[in-house]
Amino acid sequence: MSKQWLVVVGVLVGLAVGSALLVWYGPEVEPVAVGARAPNYRAIDLATGDSVALRTHYRGHVTLVNIWATWCGPCKEEMPSMQQLYDSLRDRGFRIAAVSIDRDGPDVVRDFARDLKLGFDILQDRSGGIQQAYQTTGVPESFLLDTTGVIMKRVIGAHDWSSAANQALVRRLMGIGAGGRDAAAADTVPAPGR
Repeated sequence: MSKQWLVVVGVLVGLAVGSALLVWYGPEVEPVAVGARAPNYRAIDLATGDSVALRTHYRGHVTLVNIWATWCGPCKEEMPSMQQLYDSLRDRGFRIAAVSIDRDGPDVVRDFARDLKLGFDILQDRSGGIQQAYQTTGVPESFLLDTTGVIMKRVIGAHDWSSAANQALVRRLMGIGAGGRDAAAADTVPAPGR
C-alpha cells in the first residue's frame, strides 16, 4: 500500500473515531417544546440593569417569554395584546419577560417600550444567543411557562394574547376560576363522610 493510501485510510479512520466520540460524549440537545422545561437563559433586565436567568427569576409565576425585536413589524403588532393580557392578570402574579434581540444599545429598546406604553418586563440579549437556546425560527416567538418553568404553549409569529382562549389558558395555569375566583377554593369538594 502506498503512503498516499495510508494517509487516506488514516484520515477516514480518524473521522470515524471522531464522529463516534462526538455521538457518544457530545452534549445532548434537549428540544424546546411544549412539555419541556424552558432554558434558563440569562438576559439583561433593562429596568434594573441586572442579568436575570429567565426560568429561575420567574419561578413561581405563570410567565410569557416573548422573543422579539424593535425592527420587527409583527412584534410591534402583537405587543398591545400582550399588554392587555398583562394588565388583566398582573395583580394575580402573571408576568411577561419580553426579550429583545436588538444589537443596538438598550436606549433603542427602552424608547420602543415607552412609545407603546409597555408595563411588563423588557429584557435584552444583544448577542441573540437566546434564539439558539430557545431554538426559535425568527421573531416574534413566544413561550408560555407554568409556575415551574415548563413550556405550556409555544407560538411562532404574532399572536393575539388578549383573546378569550389565551385569557382562559393563563387563568387556568394560575389556578383562577372563570369568575376570577381561585379554582382551588371554588373546585374543592369535601371528602366523603365529612
